[in-house]
Amino acid sequence: PPRVTFLEKHGIHPVLFGILVLAVVFFTYQIIGGVIAYFLLGAKPTPENVTGFRIVTGLSQFIFLLLPTLLLVRLASFSPLEYLRIRMPDVRALLVPLVGIFSLQQMLQIYLVFQEKIPFPEELQSMFQEYKKLIEEAYGVLVGSNSVPELFLVILVIAVIPSIVEEVLFRGLVQKSLENGLGPYGGVLLTGFIFGAYHLNPFSLIPLIALGVYLGFLAMRANSLWVSIAAHFYNNAAACIAIYLQQDDDAIITGNPYEMSTGMLLATFWFFGVVFLLSTY
Repeated sequence: PPRVTFLEKHGIHPVLFGILVLAVVFFTYQIIGGVIAYFLLGAKPTPENVTGFRIVTGLSQFIFLLLPTLLLVRLASFSPLEYLRIRMPDVRALLVPLVGIFSLQQMLQIYLVFQEKIPFPEELQSMFQEYKKLIEEAYGVLVGSNSVPELFLVILVIAVIPSIVEEVLFRGLVQKSLENGLGPYGGVLLTGFIFGAYHLNPFSLIPLIALGVYLGFLAMRANSLWVSIAAHFYNNAAACIAIYLQQDDDAIITGNPYEMSTGMLLATFWFFGVVFLLSTY
């Protein structure tokens, strides 16, 4: 008799399976991994424990993100590599997203300038700023580096490992499952939204969703996870290198967006928007 997958045998809808995958991985990584990291190293990275935080972060992604994903994909397919789109693309497909990611970064930095101009009640504004400061301080310690060897470690933990592990989970298993239930573009859009919310950073929610949708489009259109992995790596590595070179990570190619006029910001946004659309096309 023909073999049937676990999902087919039990009549589990692909969208429901994608949601269940996220629930399982959220529990293993955010709850189990988070509790272990808390008891080993404390609540947040500091200059004294940052190396341990980086090592634990990298190991946690392999154990609590990648491993459950590779086990769960076997419930959906007898050909896990094909399901996850693990196939080598044309080398040009790995280079074009470099332009796309760079131009998208410029656009999103400008968006964040306008986002900060949204008026909120003073109490909320104060609370938001305090929470944002805590996130930025932890991020700065985790991503900052003072030597070339430390920079390589940071790139490994912040760029190499997440670009592989998160893409296998989100653009591989989750997006493919949602595409099977909602169609290609429905799967890309919903996965992008989930990707943004998953990072638990309300101040960068819209940029993270935009990044997630772009990565999902790359994986779907190229039919290769390596394309979105490459773009994800470009995005994260650029931030690591910028901080190492003591560059303002809020800066764009034309200068500091917080010191530019509204007209200049809109013109820059339009220019990089055209570049982004052309590279994506």
